[in-house]
Amino acid sequence: MSLSCIIIDDEPNAVSLLEVLIKQTTNWNLLATCYNALEAIAFLKENEVDFIFLDINMPLLSGIELAALLPPNVKIVFTTAYSEHAAESYNYQTIDYLLKPITLKRFLAAIQKIEFYFNKAQATPTIEKEVIADTYFFVKSGKILSKVLLADILYFEGEKEYVRLVTPTEQLLLYKRLKDIEEQLTLPFVRVHNSYIVNIKQLDKIQDNHLFIGNKQIPISDKFRDHFMALIKQRIF
Repeated sequence: MSLSCIIIDDEPNAVSLLEVLIKQTTNWNLLATCYNALEAIAFLKENEVDFIFLDINMPLLSGIELAALLPPNVKIVFTTAYSEHAAESYNYQTIDYLLKPITLKRFLAAIQKIEFYFNKAQATPTIEKEVIADTYFFVKSGKILSKVLLADILYFEGEKEYVRLVTPTEQLLLYKRLKDIEEQLTLPFVRVHNSYIVNIKQLDKIQDNHLFIGNKQIPISDKFRDHFMALIKQRIF
């Protein structure tokens, strides 16, 4: 599958690095580089792209402000040196959020996530397992299909042979690996432990190495703690 993209960034060094990485990615076509939001708007009026690499701190309009103006078919990979906008960025059609300086390892992970997203979008959906419009999906239990809104999910808990999906009103079993579920989700869902993915919009309290969603106490492992805390720093006063 061939994917087209553009870069929107006012930092020459960051642009140069992205240009090299994109041009080395098989079946990715870099159509343009725009150094501010106005250039990008003009280009996007005349051209179709699959996704954009979008810096946040730019003159004229910030990346967040530009994202609010884009049509929903233009997907976004944010690139920024600051983590405080991570949660907000997922109010838009965001696939990934890359922190500068972008490492090769992190870019390779982004490639997988982006290509998975577009492969999933092109696939014929099966009602039992496909996320539809990124807002809900169905869980099959026997002959029953239960609709689950992503916004209602509190957390996923991995067990030996299945994953427990927990909402305020029910618990459902998914016969998948927690890792597979993690790969299909974006913020506000965050891995905090080998056994848990949580919806950070649902958490009530963080204390020491645990977070609380209602009465449920969930451990935060050292492996995931730094990433988790970076995502919620903007909410700390």
